[in-house]
Amino acid sequence: MPVRGLQAASTPAHADDAGLEVDQLTVRFGGLLALDEVSLAVAPHEVVGLIGPNGAGKTTLFNVVSGFVRATRGRISWRGRPLRGHRAHDLGRLGIARTLQGVGLCQGLTAIENVACGAQPSLHAGLGSALSGLWRSSREERRIENEAAALLAELGVADCSRRLPGSLPYGVQKRVALARALIGHPRLLLLDEPASGLSADDIDDLSSLLHGLRERTSVLLVEHRMDFVMATCDRIVVLNFGEVVATGTPAEIQASPEVTEAYLGDAVSAVQSRTAEGSADAAG
Repeated sequence: MPVRGLQAASTPAHADDAGLEVDQLTVRFGGLLALDEVSLAVAPHEVVGLIGPNGAGKTTLFNVVSGFVRATRGRISWRGRPLRGHRAHDLGRLGIARTLQGVGLCQGLTAIENVACGAQPSLHAGLGSALSGLWRSSREERRIENEAAALLAELGVADCSRRLPGSLPYGVQKRVALARALIGHPRLLLLDEPASGLSADDIDDLSSLLHGLRERTSVLLVEHRMDFVMATCDRIVVLNFGEVVATGTPAEIQASPEVTEAYLGDAVSAVQSRTAEGSADAAG
């Protein structure tokens, strides 16, 4: 049975070489033009940052890809096939996972139980029976729990697996939320402000972690922390008033006076200063 959201045609031979493509996407909310013919692409194993001032349309774009919002015009394709008519609950079966601006964890479940919830699309047992302990297969239960434990260990928070989210530092909660997204083996990871609320050390760790994830997934992230974006992304797309005003590598974005002055301001200057200081220290 074809997954809802993808047309029923057979998968093209090049599908594994295709990622996310957004073409001329337009979204109107009544008289408000939220997105105006936006085009971008995320290739397999690529990390792309989506930046811009508040109200630029970043979250709207995420919501269209996630199935929360319908586009007025335009096209989205995923792995070489049109993506349309899908809903948020279809994402896991489509090979897409999304994290929220906050952590979005279930406060009454332990960290490892929260991560296991992310495996719902691949479970033979229903989520309700899983959470109530009425699994149809004890083998399936062990598999999911072992995989959740392995992900928490990979993200450096294995010792917190049996604790409730409210007892964990915010940075640890963020890692648990990321593990929950990864347990579904997504080919595309949508990260909504993953660095918000994190310390400088946590941000550096997250950047290194996302670099390591390239082997298994592509990443499209929305973020306001320019130091994190510049250090993490292969390419950056700049939105303003619903339009793409620039796209390029971090170096190209930093080298654009128009983008720096109008959209990034002192944030990029701070990144450039930090990079220069690091080079001077290394030379010294």
